[in-house]
Amino acid sequence: MKNLPLLLLCVLVMTSCWPEDREPINGIEFDGTAYKPIYATEAELQNVKVTESLPLTSPGKIYLLDPYLFVNESGKGIHIIDNSDPKNPKNLSFISILGNYDIAAKGNWLYVDNVTDLIVFDISDPKQPKLAKRIANAIPANSYPPFQNIYFECVDTKKGTVVGWEKVPMNAAPNCYR
Repeated sequence: MKNLPLLLLCVLVMTSCWPEDREPINGIEFDGTAYKPIYATEAELQNVKVTESLPLTSPGKIYLLDPYLFVNESGKGIHIIDNSDPKNPKNLSFISILGNYDIAAKGNWLYVDNVTDLIVFDISDPKQPKLAKRIANAIPANSYPPFQNIYFECVDTKKGTVVGWEKVPMNAAPNCYR
């Protein structure tokens, strides 16, 4: 009987060392996949250029400036398409803009995002758009993916600027959740 309190104390100490089961956040269990940030360097972000046309693979927003279409390629840039003949549209060129997800236009000006920068193009000649202005840090940066109820790898700003997210398999739940 003398040793019973000592035995109970030992059992209590040992059980407190066992790891607790991690409660699922918001009831969402980790399924072995999570989002990982895609980083770019400052030099890569500044490298905005007009190139030959590319095929549309992941189109986003579309802006019509008759007869031209400006089609966002999510995260990569803007396609310029001559739609004079809607039955036979011609893909003219591509403006390569890493981290571009949004576009707007008014008159002869095309406004696009480049992660946190706002870029303005003169499109008075849509066949040859010209970079007119870059407004640095005009758009707030996000440190999380544009999805809800997901696990993701926390952003490490030492690796660069986040320009996108990819869903990848992971052995353990990352520390960030949204």
